[in-house]
Amino acid sequence: MRRMKYLGGISCLLLFLMLVASCGTTDKEEGKLKSQVTDTEPVPEKTTEPCMAVIEWVDFLMINNIKYYQNYDGTKSVTEEQLDDKVGEVSYMLNDHACTDHVEKNGDAAFLPIGTVVYALKGYKPEFRVVANNKIYEVKDNSKAETIGELLDIEGKVEKISLESSEDGSPIGDFGKDETTEFVQELLSLENVGFNAVYEKIKHEAGIFLRVHLHDGTSFRMVYYPSANGFTAGAFGSEKLRILIMSQREQIKAAAGL
Repeated sequence: MRRMKYLGGISCLLLFLMLVASCGTTDKEEGKLKSQVTDTEPVPEKTTEPCMAVIEWVDFLMINNIKYYQNYDGTKSVTEEQLDDKVGEVSYMLNDHACTDHVEKNGDAAFLPIGTVVYALKGYKPEFRVVANNKIYEVKDNSKAETIGELLDIEGKVEKISLESSEDGSPIGDFGKDETTEFVQELLSLENVGFNAVYEKIKHEAGIFLRVHLHDGTSFRMVYYPSANGFTAGAFGSEKLRILIMSQREQIKAAAGL
C-alpha cells in the first residue's frame, strides 16, 4: 500500500510538471504568433521609450539630399503666384517626435507637418531656395555643389552688400557699388567645402555680419571670420576678398562714427 501511495504521488507530480511544461509551450507559441503579426503591421519610427531630452530644433527641411534653413529675417510670406513646380513633400516632423539620435533624411522637417508640399520658388533654382507653408527655405548644405556659385543662385541678382552690427544685427552701412560687384564675383568662385570644415577653424572667433540684398527685396545674412578667412556659407576666402571686406568694414564704420 505504501508503494502504491508513493507511486501515486509520483504520478501526480509528473502530471503537474507536464501541465506546467504545456503552459510554457503555449506562451512561447503565442509569443511567436504575436511577433509574426507585428512584422506585417506598420512599425512606428520610435519603438523605444519616449525622448526625455529638451530639443530646440532649427526650422529646417531636407529634400533631394539638400538641407535648407528657413530664412525668417530676410524674406516675407510667399504668394501662390510665386510658387513653381513641386519638388518634394514632408514625410516626418521632428518636433515632439524625434530624439537626439535621429539621423536626418529626405522628407524630414523640424516643424512642418507630414504631407506639407515643398515647391520651387519662381526666379530661383530649387537647389538654392524652396517654399513650404508659404515660407522661404534657403540652402544650408548641398554636397553636390562644388562652388559657392553652384550653392547660391545669386549671380546677377545682388543689389548691394551691407555691414551689420554683430551685437544686434542692425544695419551700419553699405559696400560701394564696385566693391559689391567685386565681392560677389570673388565669392561665387570659391570652393564649397561645407560649413563643418569652416567651423573647425572659427570655433572661438568673432565674426563680421554681412547681409546680401537681392533685387526682389529679399536678403540673407552671411558671417565672415577674418582670421580663418572663412564664411558660414561653407567656403574659405581668397586674400583679395579678405582685403576687400576688411577695407570696406573700416570705411563703413568710420563713416558711421564707430
